[in-house]
Amino acid sequence: MFTQRINKLRNDFSTLGIDAAIVLNFENQFYFSGLKAITYSRPIVLGIDSGTTHLIIPSLEEEHAKHKTSIENLYVYHETKLRSFEGESYLDHFVKLLDQFPENGRIGIEFSSLPVILGNILNEKGFTLVNLDKHIAAMRFVKDEEELKLIREAGRLVSIALKNSLENARAGITEMELDQFGNKALFQEVANNHPNSTLDFFVMSPSGVKRTNMPHVFSNTRELEEKDIIIHSRQVGFNGYRAECERTFFIGEPTNEQEKFFNIAVEAQVEVLKQIKVGMRAYDVNEIARLIIADAGLEPYMNHRTGHGIGIGLHEEPSLRFDNELVLTEGMVFCVEPGIYVPDIGGFRHSDTVILTNNGTEIITEYPSSLEDLIF
Repeated sequence: MFTQRINKLRNDFSTLGIDAAIVLNFENQFYFSGLKAITYSRPIVLGIDSGTTHLIIPSLEEEHAKHKTSIENLYVYHETKLRSFEGESYLDHFVKLLDQFPENGRIGIEFSSLPVILGNILNEKGFTLVNLDKHIAAMRFVKDEEELKLIREAGRLVSIALKNSLENARAGITEMELDQFGNKALFQEVANNHPNSTLDFFVMSPSGVKRTNMPHVFSNTRELEEKDIIIHSRQVGFNGYRAECERTFFIGEPTNEQEKFFNIAVEAQVEVLKQIKVGMRAYDVNEIARLIIADAGLEPYMNHRTGHGIGIGLHEEPSLRFDNELVLTEGMVFCVEPGIYVPDIGGFRHSDTVILTNNGTEIITEYPSSLEDLIF
């Protein structure tokens, strides 16, 4: 799989007008190599030329890289006293790597991930830089069957976790306690059914009128109260690929205004899920939700796009937003999540993950979305 992706990029060298590529974004490094480190505080650089692959790696990750990748040339740098005599930093290795590329050649690199210090070295050595951001993003737009298999399982897992948290919701527990019910169910399911797999997850449960108006905040120790509104949001990454599910719910009966705005947000999401399909333009998908919310007089309370791509990244291209003219194709995966955030009333957002196929839209996350099912 990774070799095929590298070869696909190599086959595009002539079209892109480049002699070699340097990959710095950690998601793209995983896409091309299979290497996913826990933290990237130590620089990692992936180089691809016409016949060889190169990886600059800290010694901390050397065995990891050997185990997970088929990269031919490893350039290992150290940060221990015992190996300090070798005296080579990642910058020294970067210069060595560049010496393998054609002199004064054209190098493809992600401009959005390029540190100034590396850009200066490339310029000093006479290379011409070509931006690969859009090209690599487009390579990742459409998922292959192996990727889709992992995303489907991530969708099943995230649905299990969300269900277990919501069905244990009650006044008196904290946001973090709410999260742990789903976390425990997730860990048990993966441990029982997926030995030797990799799991990562994200969860947040902002509660109350004020906190649900902040779409991205970590769960904290605020206790859920009677009459609370909560947005429970989850992503699960299974062996490197993700799915997302979110539900807005209530502890006790919502106010009349909350019920009204909840139903409008749900209507917008349900209509997008019904209508999104291969051949549509991304901005037309966004328009489905926008018109429903605008017709209700609530467009000023839309703070974000209708949806985003998902796969390796929590949020990745393509986006379902007002200015994206991209035509959607089979194998694209989206989170559909139109939201409304009304001061002094609350925030309202459901999200589900969908796979586009030529035979229709496949929704891979599940939990009821109607109000009567989301009052606890």
